[in-house]
Amino acid sequence: MSRWATFDCYGTLIDWNAGIRGVLESLFGAERAPGLLARYHRLEPEVQAEAYRSYAEVLSLTLERLAAENDLTIPEGETGALARSLPDWPAFREVPEALAELRRRGWNLAILSNSDRALIAASQRQLGVPVDVAVAAEEIQSYKPAPAHWERFFELTTADRAQHVHVAASLFHDVAPARELGLKVVWINRLGEAPDPEPDRELHDLSGLPDALDELVPAAT
Repeated sequence: MSRWATFDCYGTLIDWNAGIRGVLESLFGAERAPGLLARYHRLEPEVQAEAYRSYAEVLSLTLERLAAENDLTIPEGETGALARSLPDWPAFREVPEALAELRRRGWNLAILSNSDRALIAASQRQLGVPVDVAVAAEEIQSYKPAPAHWERFFELTTADRAQHVHVAASLFHDVAPARELGLKVVWINRLGEAPDPEPDRELHDLSGLPDALDELVPAAT
C-alpha cells in the first residue's frame, strides 16, 4: 500500500524568511527588516482570511499594508517585488537530500501550498526532486488553515489516511488543522517555538525525516 508524505512548502521546504527578508532589506534597509518580517507574518494570514485573492496579490497587498502602517514608501514599481522574487527563494540546504531519500524508501510526495500554481511550480524546481501531487491555493480558492487542501489531496490520490503523514513548519497553517483532521503530523520546528498543539514528531530540520516517517508508517514487509 502506498505511503504518502504531504508537505507545506514555504518555511518547511523553501526558506521564505530569507526570501521575504531579502526583499524587505532591499526596499527598506537591513536595520528595519527583522521587525518588518515579524509583522509581515502576522499580516499575511489576515489578508488570506479575507475574500480570496491570488497569492501574488496577497504578497503585494500585505507588503502595501506593512509599508502603510510603518509610514514607509514602496519605491515605484516595487509593489510586486515579493511575487517576482519568490521563484528564486532557495530550498533549505538539507531538503533535496531528505526528499531524495524518501523517494528511495518508496514514499510518495505531495505539496499542499498556500500559493499560486505558477509560483509553486517555480519552487518545485528549487527542490530538485519531483513530487507526485501539488495542491495550490489558486486551484481550490482556499488558504490553510482551512481544510480544503487536505480534502483535495485525498480526493486526487485516494490515499489511506493510516498511510499518510503531513510535514510542516507552521503551527497555525498546518499542524493545528492537520491534528483537527486526525492526521499524523511531523512538525519542522526551525524557529525554536513551543509546540501547540503537540505533533507526533518534532524535528528541527528535514535531516531526520526519513527515519521519523518510517517510524510513524513502517514500510510493508
